[in-house]
Amino acid sequence: MIHFMIGKSTFYTARFLLFLSVAFFMFSTLFSTGSAAENIGFRLALAKTLESRETALSFYQSRNFTPIWVNPSPSAQARRNALIQALETADTHGLPKYKYGLNRLLALSRTAKSQYDLGVLEGQMTLSFLRYSADVHTGLVVPKKVDENIFRKVNYLDDAAYLNPLLSTGAEQFFALLSPQTDNYRNLLAARQDFLAVLKTGGWGPKLIEEQLRPGERGPAVVALRNRLIEQGYMENTLSDRYGKILRSAVQRFQKDHGLSPDGVAGPMTLAELNVSVKDRLKSVSVAMERERWNNGENWLDLPKSVRQIQVNLTDFSAKILDDGVVVFETRSVIGANDEKRRSPEFSDRMEHMVVNPTWNVPRSITVGEYLPELQLDPFALSELTLISPEGEEVDRFEVNFNDYTPEDFPYDLKQKPSHSNALGLVKFMFPNPHNIYLHDTPQKALFSRDERAFSHGCIRLHQPFDFAYALLARQTSTPKKRFQTALDLGQESIIFLRQPVPVHIIYRTAVTAPNGRIGFRRDIYGRDAQIFAALQKAGVVITSNQG
Repeated sequence: MIHFMIGKSTFYTARFLLFLSVAFFMFSTLFSTGSAAENIGFRLALAKTLESRETALSFYQSRNFTPIWVNPSPSAQARRNALIQALETADTHGLPKYKYGLNRLLALSRTAKSQYDLGVLEGQMTLSFLRYSADVHTGLVVPKKVDENIFRKVNYLDDAAYLNPLLSTGAEQFFALLSPQTDNYRNLLAARQDFLAVLKTGGWGPKLIEEQLRPGERGPAVVALRNRLIEQGYMENTLSDRYGKILRSAVQRFQKDHGLSPDGVAGPMTLAELNVSVKDRLKSVSVAMERERWNNGENWLDLPKSVRQIQVNLTDFSAKILDDGVVVFETRSVIGANDEKRRSPEFSDRMEHMVVNPTWNVPRSITVGEYLPELQLDPFALSELTLISPEGEEVDRFEVNFNDYTPEDFPYDLKQKPSHSNALGLVKFMFPNPHNIYLHDTPQKALFSRDERAFSHGCIRLHQPFDFAYALLARQTSTPKKRFQTALDLGQESIIFLRQPVPVHIIYRTAVTAPNGRIGFRRDIYGRDAQIFAALQKAGVVITSNQG
């Protein structure tokens, strides 16, 4: 799709201009008779308006109630301009513009006749500022309230953390830095404008009704496929009704952008993705923007610093190593099955080491939930697993009557010793976390050939774990392959520590950006994005170009 890039935010509407002219006149007139900071009416009105915001009220008390909005100074005027511009364009970020009370501010500015009225206006502008700042900076909804498997630590700030930088940073710069300062967020902003423009014109045309289309075919169904790809920006206009090289290349580009095998065949999954509506794509973009806001960092007034990180996008079934924001290694992954007890959680942590030739200590939930019933039916089953007593001793399974136990009182653990058939494969990558989730090898290589790969108990299986290890070790040794293979050849469990721990982010993005800025999409495999969008709707978000 072709992006219509957003300009430098100069949406000065007639309403905005009217506000500024009226407000400036009113401020100059009222302040000509005395300072609002010294007027008891102003103080009382401001204190009453902010009585529910203790931190904001303390901010004003520390300033002897000196206003930051309603005075005729150039700095206050700059802040007013920046605030009203931000509120007027809040829907650019997919936020519910009506929530921030712009119409109320306009009405108050037109009717203010006293210092008390001025105090009310000052307080209301501060409340609007704080609501907007928090929403565009850290999001509208609380992650954990949406889904219990989203363990995202949002850096929520108090009122002073917004008010003080507003004064010290400069209004224009402050508002520019409020939203996430990432390429991904900027690309999502641009994509949102693109999709809204398409929505206004009626969308991408009729849906495709064929079950499959292949290169070499021609006719009306091929024309419909061609037109759909043209509308979505994947090929230039053409009158050809033949599924030739140009159309095949367009299908492949679409497939790459949507996490599908780029075989150039318009099969059922490809056609299903092509048929997704503009409105549904906008929902995915809105959710992705909200997720970006959740991740806004602590040093938000500074530009993002480059860092090595590992990123696992669950919907993309991939694991990536990024240096300075650039992908330096990528491999396919298998994630948790779409089952209430197996879905992979979302969280961030730090990878500290890798375990070569790992022992698999079978999680208790798997031991009693899956393996105990098998052993009760056949004690000879699961011969690759060793039975471990509460004292840590190996137990001869044939001395145990498994039918004597229930899942609640089964006293034994199970483990699998290092081997090529070990469920963890030959290496696992550890980032200690309360969810008992890690990245690891697997002997079940056939699963990686599938487009959708949700089969594990929650951990992340890697298609190329050795190459993943080499890429991690390359920063601390000139011979990473030799270092790893030496540990592997020992045939016993050993640990290789990372000299510098690496942040690991297990994320869930259905709208993703490529290095060229193009937006692609993935399936909402766990239904989490649908839950988040429902929460956004409840908070006032709608899919329109004008939410005011």
